[in-house]
Amino acid sequence: MTASKIKTAALRLFAQNGYDAAPLSEIAKEVGIKTPSLYAHFPSKDDLFRAVFEDVLSEQQQRIKALINEIRDDSVHDQLFGIWQDTCRTYLLSEINMTFIKRAMLFPPITLQEELRARFTASENTLSTALTHIFAEGMRQGIIRSEQITDLIASYYCMLDGAFIQQFYYLPDHFEQRMHSVWRMYWQGISTIQP
Repeated sequence: MTASKIKTAALRLFAQNGYDAAPLSEIAKEVGIKTPSLYAHFPSKDDLFRAVFEDVLSEQQQRIKALINEIRDDSVHDQLFGIWQDTCRTYLLSEINMTFIKRAMLFPPITLQEELRARFTASENTLSTALTHIFAEGMRQGIIRSEQITDLIASYYCMLDGAFIQQFYYLPDHFEQRMHSVWRMYWQGISTIQP
């Protein structure tokens, strides 16, 4: 139970302050234990950060798998829109997890930089594989313009990353409105069916 509490406190402080500005003493204080007691659960700050990173990635993977299963019989448009919409909502519902992941990837602890990048890239495989199938099917049906699938996936991820940044600039209603506009423009850009 204490390990779980430690990770919860660490997630919040790492997301809020970053790795360097989240001392173990502050994490221990939030949990209500002394700093040396942390080492009974996590041998180092790096190990604690890794554990939090893995938990967040695991939760994200489970959500993505469930979503892909849920939308698999939808149209190409609705599958792409469903992933887009779910991601935008996830940013609002699970802001702390998304902030942690983005901060970890943009400003990683130097000692963990390569390890985190490799682990994050591997975790994207589930979504990338699903997007590959969706885009390929869209081109097969003549709904999506013939493009390199890697380019389509890259543009989709850039759109998702842009949505993450927009979340910090706008209130939820305005964010939601902008995301619908962004989706409409994106779909018009890749679709062969023009209004």
